[in-house]
Amino acid sequence: MMSVFDTLKERGFIAQTTHEEQIRDLLEKEKVTFYIGFDPTADSLHV
Repeated sequence: MMSVFDTLKERGFIAQTTHEEQIRDLLEKEKVTFYIGFDPTADSLHV
């Protein structure tokens, strides 16, 4: 079974990151909530 991190990366939601091992550990051990917002008037999207 694929990890959450691997699934997100495979689908193109993760382009680059720092501390990849720590993020993988966190996602495996704890419930993590993400908030994603965006500015529709901006020239580009930065998450």
